[in-house]
Parts: sequence; C-alpha cells; structure tokens
Amino acid sequence: MAAEEQRRATRAEIVRACFDAYASGDRSALDRHLAEDLTFFSPPDPGIDRVAYFERCWPNAGSLDAFAFVRTVEAGDEVIVTYEARRADGSRFRNTEVFGFRGSRIVQIEVYFGWDLPG
Repeated sequence: MAAEEQRRATRAEIVRACFDAYASGDRSALDRHLAEDLTFFSPPDPGIDRVAYFERCWPNAGSLDAFAFVRTVEAGDEVIVTYEARRADGSRFRNTEVFGFRGSRIVQIEVYFGWDLPG
C-alpha cells in the first residue's frame, strides 16, 4: 500500500468529505464518519439523535451544488467550519458548524445558521 493510502485522514478532511457527501447525495460516504450515538444541534433541532438527524437533514442532500470553505479550524476534538453554499436554484447562504469528534468519528454537530448571500 502506498504511503498516501496509509495516511490517516485529518479531522478537517473528514468534515470536508461529509460536505462532499451532501453535495453528491452519497449517504454511505457520510454514514462511515458519523458515530452511532451522534447528537445534532440547530435552532429547530436541539439535541436530536442520529436517526432524527437523517430524517430531518438528509432530505437536503443533493439540493446543494457546492460548498466553499471560508474557514476550517481544528481545535482539540473539534473542527469548526464556516462555509458558503450554493443551492441547486443558484441562491447562496453562509453557515458555521462545529463538529465534535471521538477518535475519527463525529459524535456531535452544532449548526449556526448564517444568512443568505447576494447573487
């Protein structure tokens, strides 16, 4: 196995892979990174479990064409990401998310909704 293939993904790379999974609609690519005891927080969904997360959030997959990362910060067991996303209809928005890790698995996601962007 090549050295590159043996290298373990950083937590920031894992988070980016999750965003790629949303953009492509590939749930299996997301599934492999989320812990079974995942807890998700957002203003309308404070503290929902993994099953509820997929019921509430996964239907949005595939409706987002692209993510542009404004900042990615690894801090201890967390990765903080601010991104700008483009919806399939061309509209755009900006959010910040905090991903909590246990080892290489995501155990907590906090979403802080931003705002719609012009053009």
